[in-house]
Amino acid sequence: MRIRILSVDDHPLLREGLAAIIDSQPDMSLVGQAVDAQDGIRQYRQHQPDVTLMDLRLPDMSGIDALMTIRGDFPNARILMLSTFQGDVEILRAMEAGARGFLVKTMPPAGFLAAIRKVHAGGKCVPEDVAASLVDHLADELLTPREAEVLRLVAAGSRNRDVADTLAISEETVKVHVKHAMEKLGARDRTEAVVIAVRRGIIHL
Repeated sequence: MRIRILSVDDHPLLREGLAAIIDSQPDMSLVGQAVDAQDGIRQYRQHQPDVTLMDLRLPDMSGIDALMTIRGDFPNARILMLSTFQGDVEILRAMEAGARGFLVKTMPPAGFLAAIRKVHAGGKCVPEDVAASLVDHLADELLTPREAEVLRLVAAGSRNRDVADTLAISEETVKVHVKHAMEKLGARDRTEAVVIAVRRGIIHL
């Protein structure tokens, strides 16, 4: 019996590349390709694949939300998350939500195939460098939702006054949130705080 695989990714080149790699394997079969989260959820219900490759960031909703929706109906769903980034916060969220593994899109084809087989066999798969990133930040204090929201607005180019108006808080409170975010992220200034938050998957641009 072949391993039946569903691919959910909005990048045509990656979908086609994965399709070619999977279909070249004697023990694998691609049963569907979805371009966004809703399409992925629909196709999962239709095909009920053995393993699903789910992009972390999709145009209509996050891959983690799609993962949670699928596992709400199919608790035993084996889903591997894929991303261009190695944001430890997103990786942790995905694993806590029930992902069976996390793969970086730049890894060699052999790594993808080995991960699919391992997850199909009931295991989990997190590459060593990704696992190391998780360990590095285990003791870090997480940003509060408000601190993350302030950083998102700062990243979008908003000044303190603009952020204060948007969130209906005082400008002084905005400065306090930025200061706390910088301290938690180990950043020297607000620009570096934004860069670190994006890299770790705390905020998205």
